[in-house]
Amino acid sequence: MAKELSVAEKLKVLYELQLIDTELSEIEILKGELPMEVDDLKDEIAGLETRVRRLADNIDDLEGEMSRHNANIQESTALIDRYQKQMDNVKNNREYDALSKEIEMQKLEIQLSEKKIREGGSFLEGKKETLVAAETRLAAKREALEAKKVELEKIIAKTEKEEEKLKRKVDRARKKIDDRLLKGYDRV
Repeated sequence: MAKELSVAEKLKVLYELQLIDTELSEIEILKGELPMEVDDLKDEIAGLETRVRRLADNIDDLEGEMSRHNANIQESTALIDRYQKQMDNVKNNREYDALSKEIEMQKLEIQLSEKKIREGGSFLEGKKETLVAAETRLAAKREALEAKKVELEKIIAKTEKEEEKLKRKVDRARKKIDDRLLKGYDRV
């Protein structure tokens, strides 16, 4: 502060500062909730992208599990054929019983794998539907984000020069006021 201001001059400078701050507040009001909405949409999109990735990974895992069960069915079918061919060359009842039990075990394995494939198939369809819904929602959120960004950019472009000019005025006015008064003004 170069020179000491009178009380009237200090009040006048504080009043000017208040007017400038009011204009800056009006610009912020014009922007409204858009900056926060843009940030919220970005966060929501990030969450949806993570969800879509997880769903896609789950679908891949389920498809892999179903293909393993299909391979298990093929393997069990091949073993059943082999055991049935061996039954033609059986020498005693014990061998026949052992092969019969093996065939029965492989049939149970096939039934279990088929059951898991059916369960996995219905679960997979649900996951795919959820994935499609999440991708649709993600696309809608991205469109909304782009629209909000464009709207915010228009407002910022329209008010940017005025805002900079007002901020320079605020800086000049603050330099004229002593620190004690500024602290009180900032608290209010």
